[in-house]
Amino acid sequence: MRTVLVQLAAGTDPAENAAAVRRLTTGVEADLVVLPEAVMHDFGDPALPLGPVAQTLDGPFVATLASVAREAGAVVVGGMFERSDDPDRPYNTLVAVGPDGAVRAMYRKAHLYDSFGYRESDRLRAGSAVPAVFEVDGVRLGLLTCYDLRFPEQGRALVDAGADAFVIPAAWVRGPLKEDHWQTLLRARAIENTVYVAAAAQTGRAYCGLSQLVDPLGVVVAALGDDEGLLAAELSLERVTAARTRNPALQHRRTWPPRP
Repeated sequence: MRTVLVQLAAGTDPAENAAAVRRLTTGVEADLVVLPEAVMHDFGDPALPLGPVAQTLDGPFVATLASVAREAGAVVVGGMFERSDDPDRPYNTLVAVGPDGAVRAMYRKAHLYDSFGYRESDRLRAGSAVPAVFEVDGVRLGLLTCYDLRFPEQGRALVDAGADAFVIPAAWVRGPLKEDHWQTLLRARAIENTVYVAAAAQTGRAYCGLSQLVDPLGVVVAALGDDEGLLAAELSLERVTAARTRNPALQHRRTWPPRP
C-alpha cells in the first residue's frame, strides 16, 4: 500500500491551510495520504478560542479532504476541530475520507494534552477511547492523535480491534527532549504491537516535524526532518505477517484478569 505522509505548518486561516494541502498533494499517487493533526486550523495562541472556528463533518474541511481523495484516488486522513454540544470546546477529530468522497472513519482524540505546562482540555473536549479501525486495500488501520501516543493501552485496543498499522496525525510541540520522546514512542508502539506506524506531523516554529513511517520491527523506513514536504513509502501487509511470525509477542500476552 503506497503511503504518503504530508508535513506542513498549518496556520489559523482555514482557507490558507486548504490551499497548502492542495498544493502539496497535487499529482500525488497513493493509496493512503496522511495529513497532520489540526491541519484545518492550528491551535494557535493558547488564549485563542477554538469553538468559533470548529466545523461539522459535512463542512468545508471534510469537503477539501474529499476533493483531495478523489483526485489522488486515495483515502485521506486529516485533523480538524469538530463542533460538539459544548460551543466553547469542540472535539479534536481525525477524519478518513475515501476516493468516493465518503467518510470511512472518524476518531475524536481521547487523551488531551494537559502536560508540559499546556492544558488542551481548557479549549477542547475529549472523545471516547473506543478504538477506531478501518480498512484500506486489505490493511486494517487504527487511528491515534498526537498525545495518544503516550498511552500504550490505546494502541493495544487498536491491535485487539484488528489493526495492522497505526495512523498518527500529530502537532508534537517542540521542547527539551520532546523530539526524542516522539521518535522513541513511535518506534515503541510499532515494536510492542508489531504494526506499522505512519506518523504525519506539523512543523514550523511550534512543532517538531519528524514525520516518519516505522515498520513492525521498529525500523524507520523513511523520515522527514523539519521542512515542509512529503514522504512516500510502501506499507506491506506481508511485512506485518512476517514480523508477527518472527516476534509473536502478541500471542504471548498474559493479562490480569486473564483474557478468555
